[in-house]
Parts: sequence; structure tokens; C-alpha cells
Amino acid sequence: MTMRNRFITLTCAVAIAALLASTVTVRAFDLSKMLGNPDQDESLDTFKLIHVKDLAGAIADPKSGVMVYDANHPDTRAQYGIIPGAHLLPSADGFSVARELPADKDAKLVFYCANTHGMASHEAARRAVKAGYKDVSVMVDGIMGWKDAGQPTAAVTNPNASKS
Repeated sequence: MTMRNRFITLTCAVAIAALLASTVTVRAFDLSKMLGNPDQDESLDTFKLIHVKDLAGAIADPKSGVMVYDANHPDTRAQYGIIPGAHLLPSADGFSVARELPADKDAKLVFYCANTHGMASHEAARRAVKAGYKDVSVMVDGIMGWKDAGQPTAAVTNPNASKS
């Protein structure tokens, strides 16, 4: 291969690499915006993701002080029940932080919704973080994962009501 061919090959490789690198950073949609973080405020992404086993352990430990919040739609609550003792949010994005969440910003809060595909719990958790709460988690398995793991549920007499 001649020096000229090597130069052309190298130039093309660099151009392709640059094109691929720029393509990777361009997104057809922005997941952060879809999940309620339109300005990509990293401080709103500080909640933890936990699973059934983690939440069940925290609930079983009376010293944990965990407060559980159900961000499900009333139909989901009626069909699957709720985690016993969970506080029912009227909606994931329209609840009153002052009325529904504790005054203590260090309280241990865990939000859940229907399942791993639901984002209501993420939205509720983001609202809590934005309001200044420091120990916020989302139980990503949702009530369906909770039930699938054999954990107890409670029926809701009025699935539309919030319970504090």
C-alpha cells in the first residue's frame, strides 16, 4: 500500500470515527425529559433504586423508619392492592408535597408504582428530591413484583383516597 493510500485510509477512518462519536451523543428523544427532568438537573436524579427484598427488609426492621408511598392509579390499587401501611398519593405528579410527605427532610421515603415499566414512582421520587428530601428510593418492581415475590398486600376500601 502506498503512502498516499495509507493517508487516505487513515483520514477516512478518522472521519468515520468522528461521525460515529457525534452520532452517539445525538438522541432521537431525551429520556430525562420524558421522566420529568426537562432541564437535565442532575440533582433530581439522586434517588436510589431498590427491589422487593430491600423494601421488605426495611419494613420488617422497626428501627428503619421507612415511609412507603403508593403512586399507582386507583384502578391498579383496586386490582393488586397496596403494600400494607403505604400512604396513597392522589397522583404521581400532582400531590401536595407539604400535605402528603413528612416535614422531616431526612425521612426515609420509598415510592412504588405498578411494575418495572411504570414511571409514576420515579416522578413522585423526583418531586420529593426537588422538595429537599435526602433519602429517597424507588422500589422498581412495583406492586406486581411485590405480589410475585409473595409479599403481603392490603385491599383498599377507597382506592381514590390518599391516606397519610
